[in-house]
Amino acid sequence: RHLLRRPVVGIAAAARTRDGRWVLVRRGDTGTWALPGGTCEWGERARETLARELREETGCDVIEIGEVMGVYSRPDRDPRFHAVTIVVACVVGEPLRPVMNTLEVSEVRLFRNDELPTALAFTMHEMLDAVREGSRVFE
Repeated sequence: RHLLRRPVVGIAAAARTRDGRWVLVRRGDTGTWALPGGTCEWGERARETLARELREETGCDVIEIGEVMGVYSRPDRDPRFHAVTIVVACVVGEPLRPVMNTLEVSEVRLFRNDELPTALAFTMHEMLDAVREGSRVFE
């Protein structure tokens, strides 16, 4: 296990298509569903991270970046490292390209509200529930 001594900043996209379906990815490491996203690269702006991660993980293009819906920093959310995750609402096009790293993401799927999994990786269901309720979170 790699232990970092500083938090890692990442972006999670609460991404919906124009018809209201949520975009989720199945993680290759755990097999669980998750919000698409990842860590910021050196020299990269948060909005660039959002667009890059959506393109790489889902094959979707960002149509509209919405609001920052939450900042999650609880140290126990991710067992790999202390992550600070910024959750951003956005509208995306449907997946047009294949996933770029199939070891990281094994599947992309669009979910209607009534089809959403009850649990997501790394407590991301809490993030998605807050976005669906329209509440803002700052931990």
